[in-house]
This record gives sequence, structure tokens and C-alpha cells, in this order.
Amino acid sequence: MMNTVLLAIGLVLVVEGLGPLLAPQGWRNMVSQLSQQNDNVLRRIGGCLVVAGSVIAYMMYVRI
Repeated sequence: MMNTVLLAIGLVLVVEGLGPLLAPQGWRNMVSQLSQQNDNVLRRIGGCLVVAGSVIAYMMYVRI
């Protein structure tokens, strides 16, 4: 179980690091635009990411 959690964290770090590695200017612009959004928009974005991640994790767990 712990190996799976560490693998998941490692993969998240790899995916998150691709943006600034491959397109630093575009990544900076995206972060700048996100910082200007109001709290409700950020909550919706966060909620969508949580739901999408949960669905993907469930699909991988059940192996549909």
C-alpha cells in the first residue's frame, strides 16, 4: 500500500514538473491568470480536478 502511495506521489510530481520544464513562460502566464481568479472559480477548478482524479483512481483500482 505504501509503495502505491509513493508511486502516485512520484507520478504527480513528474506530471506537475513537465509544465515549467517544457514551457516556463506559458506556465508562468497560466499561474498569473489563475492568481487573478476569484475564490469561487478556483474552488470549481479544484473540485473538477478532485472529481477527475477520483474517477481515474477508481477506474485504475477496479480496472474497468
